[in-house]
Amino acid sequence: MTTMTSIAELSASFSAVRCELKGKVGYLILNRPEVHNAFDEVMISEMTQAINAFAHESDCAVMVLKSDGKHFSAGADLNWMRKQAAMDFDANLKDARELANLMDTLDRFPKPSIALVNGAAYGGALGLICCCDIAISSHKASFCLSEVKLGLIPAVISPYVVRAMGPRQSRRYMLTAERFDASMALALGVVHEIADDLDAAAAPIIQNLLSGSPQALGWCKSLIARLQSGVIDEHTRDYTSERIARIRVSGEGQEGLNAFFDKRSPAWVNDTGSKD
Repeated sequence: MTTMTSIAELSASFSAVRCELKGKVGYLILNRPEVHNAFDEVMISEMTQAINAFAHESDCAVMVLKSDGKHFSAGADLNWMRKQAAMDFDANLKDARELANLMDTLDRFPKPSIALVNGAAYGGALGLICCCDIAISSHKASFCLSEVKLGLIPAVISPYVVRAMGPRQSRRYMLTAERFDASMALALGVVHEIADDLDAAAAPIIQNLLSGSPQALGWCKSLIARLQSGVIDEHTRDYTSERIARIRVSGEGQEGLNAFFDKRSPAWVNDTGSKD
């Protein structure tokens, strides 16, 4: 089990991101404002470590991904790109797998995740946003899948972006590398909401998430991931039937049902976990 102290210690060891735990909410903050929070190998490593730490932190029920400075992330860091250009295939493959691992770790995060997007969100930043369960952007946010203009492709982030935007819209915006604004991001399914005050917009969503059973929230995420293909067959019916039967007899399932019938709040709501 991770403790709040160890989260703080982990954050103190980082240079590219910060980690904070406030009550039951973990904050992962991109912290390279001087380069518009551009990605490099250090940020990728630190983000992966932080996400894993929050995943194992029992006091963390929700994780918020946000950034310091005017921009969410400008995409790949120029110095990192220069290194990649000089690497051979094997070194590039290893480098790409580190980014793929970050996206997978965020996508599979066992608790609800929320991205708060301000300013520019280019390249790999769209991957991060699409890996989060919920995304809110400012009105001034701008988005771009700019890789083809550099002779590259948005390969590692593509499974998550295509899942969010759909193949048809991905064809346009991956091929043209057009910038699009917050309104279009909302229409494309990249974000769920647009707000002037991101933290204020996130607050009621966080409260709704904290009212849910931690176990049920995690199982919902697994359920959605399992059903992404859209196939409904005998295996799907067996899986979904097993899941509801299993959670009904679980500790939290029993507590939730009994609390409902007793007209009281379930234990996970009463346990505020506030340790500010």
